[in-house]
Amino acid sequence: MLGKGVVGGGGGTKAPKPSFVSYVRPEEIHTNNKEVTEKEVTLHLLPGEQLLCEASTVMKYIQEDSCQRGICGKLVCTDFKIAFLGDDESALDTDESQFKNKVIGENDITLPCVDQIYGVFDEKKKVLFGQLKKYPEKLIIHCKDLRVFHFCLRYTKEEEVKRIVSGIIHHTQAPKLLKRLFLFSYATAAQNSTATDAKAHAAMFDTLKDWCWELERTKGSVKYKAVRVNEAYKVSERLPACLVVPISLPEEDIPRFHGHGIPIWCWSCHNGCALMKMSALPKEQDDSVLQTQKSFLDGIYKTIHRPPYEIVKTEDLSSNFLSLQEIQTAYSKFKQLFLIDNSTEFWDTDIKWFSLLESSGWLDIIRRCLKKAIEMTECLEVQHMNVLLLEETASDLCCLFSSLVQVMMDPHCRTRFGFQSLIQKEWIMGGHCFLDRCNHLRQSDKEEVPVFLLFLDCVWQLVHQYPPAFEFTETYLTVLSDSLYIPIFSTFFFNSPHQKDTTMGRASQDAQSKPLNLLTVWDWSVQFEPKAQTLLRNPLYVEKPKVDKGQRKGMRLKHQRQLSLPLTQSKSSPKRGFFREETDHLIKNLLGKRISKLINSSDELQDSFREFYDSWHSKPIDYHGVLLPHIEGPEIKVWAQRYLRWIPEAQILGGGRVATMSKLLEMMEEVQSLQEEIAERPLRQALLPAEAPSPLRSSARMSSLFPFALLQRNSSKPVLPTSGWKALEDEEDWAKREDEFVDLGDV
Repeated sequence: MLGKGVVGGGGGTKAPKPSFVSYVRPEEIHTNNKEVTEKEVTLHLLPGEQLLCEASTVMKYIQEDSCQRGICGKLVCTDFKIAFLGDDESALDTDESQFKNKVIGENDITLPCVDQIYGVFDEKKKVLFGQLKKYPEKLIIHCKDLRVFHFCLRYTKEEEVKRIVSGIIHHTQAPKLLKRLFLFSYATAAQNSTATDAKAHAAMFDTLKDWCWELERTKGSVKYKAVRVNEAYKVSERLPACLVVPISLPEEDIPRFHGHGIPIWCWSCHNGCALMKMSALPKEQDDSVLQTQKSFLDGIYKTIHRPPYEIVKTEDLSSNFLSLQEIQTAYSKFKQLFLIDNSTEFWDTDIKWFSLLESSGWLDIIRRCLKKAIEMTECLEVQHMNVLLLEETASDLCCLFSSLVQVMMDPHCRTRFGFQSLIQKEWIMGGHCFLDRCNHLRQSDKEEVPVFLLFLDCVWQLVHQYPPAFEFTETYLTVLSDSLYIPIFSTFFFNSPHQKDTTMGRASQDAQSKPLNLLTVWDWSVQFEPKAQTLLRNPLYVEKPKVDKGQRKGMRLKHQRQLSLPLTQSKSSPKRGFFREETDHLIKNLLGKRISKLINSSDELQDSFREFYDSWHSKPIDYHGVLLPHIEGPEIKVWAQRYLRWIPEAQILGGGRVATMSKLLEMMEEVQSLQEEIAERPLRQALLPAEAPSPLRSSARMSSLFPFALLQRNSSKPVLPTSGWKALEDEEDWAKREDEFVDLGDV
């Protein structure tokens, strides 16, 4: 059984106290070792970054070690990050770190990435906030990327403890102003540095040209037009300067209710149907105002709903779907499953994993989102109906579903350029409040909701089920989720284009004020070297074949099926049962009743939806057509790479999907090498043995959570048993069963 653990507000399972007590302080050990002290790691600061406070003789505990061994070093806090500088950190910086981030080190935590801070007082863990009367002997930091750091302050000077603990609490938990973010200090200091062209990485949709290009690409220019009616944000501060509306809509109607009640175009289907969104009109009590609003909406509705030629289906996401509070509550429970204090806690809570996972409700929310997106796809693709998404602000669930439907229906959005452009169009220009939803300013916990992370998790389900259909990898999605909390990129640190433009000085009429140029997250060279960036691109992506129109019908499926054979998974059983035929009988007996709720959810699908869903899954997959995810039973999985990557016990050395992928890449490299030799040399030379594969492709050195966990350095249990490891058999029996593994991807 795959093991996970839970950390509550006050505790989790306590690790056994070590019986040996050392009376030698760590600094005394290092004083006697001059060679170690001379190798102390220096703090690397970014442009504009300033050191705020520091503490020496801090011990960073090894997370998976219940005996509380660790590395001695210095803990520092800057206006950008919390960093631990270990005395022997240089020893860990080897060539094995193939996916090193150039901005954030292994022991760095950006200030926006800090989730909760705990202090340990007399073996009791308490949440730290505000001014402290007593300072802890141990500091525990939970991060939003699910890392957990343990720092022992027992050997640190009292004044330094007060300074570092107070500094960390203040700079990570206290409310702050927007211009106090490190984003602006970095932009000011790096003003003279060379900036790359953002449009080389994505369409930014900050000009009318970008919107017109998107209209032409989707053949939407026949019925829709791009307008500049919101220039200088004189109509609405939540809408972009340029937007696309129906051609028949008079432009003078747009400013009437400050952009509310206006159908805004998102995307056009190949059959002419469109996906649109609309923000609700403000609620009024006055009868005359209500009558005016009703007349206005009637006119708008007649513009887009003209049967039998134009039929619109309205999806009211504010009242007929999940609330933002439900999403936040589910994720708060879900993330606790991965915030593990030590190895002992991991194994003690392992037997509860499936019940805890189900009770969180996070996977069920993903399933409901995918199901709703499939329903919208069916309206557009089969019923030839326009779909209008309605939400109070049209900036949360509207962003999620408009993006998800396009990923499922438009192969352009499954390329890296297309996906990045999609996020720019629907999320950045769509006015999603990243500043509030990620709580970057710490001004209101009630506003924090992981809507964008929910979207990435939904996309990951598609990437996992149909790898050849996507140009990017799950590693790309993982580092994109991490980039939410790196405040040198402007992409995810504003609530709207208006807020960004006014803050950066672009809306100012003062000719002497020079606007700051901010980095976008899409320039991956800022974070990763070219060698590491190769892990963001899927080498098994099936590109659309470029053939003549006369040959297209006959060659397309054959070409794609041939290329996708190595990665094509076996089709799910047409039966509605949860388990496939090859599933282990022991697991089936243990878990069958526990997850019966997920099985029965498919019975609630509407007849038309079920017919469309079953019909699509019965046909060969066209990786450049519509993609419908499997949503029944175990098909909705845990995004293992993101959520489990920091837990050593959850890794499988040389196993998992990574091992399969690495073998396929080795074969592809060998075939490519042979093809090149055949083309350049005589045939007899081409038949010589191929060169040995690169060490990067060696599955024996990889973890199942590669590239974030290349090697499992200190784990005491490298093998994960397939059933309850403590409850069902003696520990001695597990030593004889080292060949039993469970694939993290099948959870």
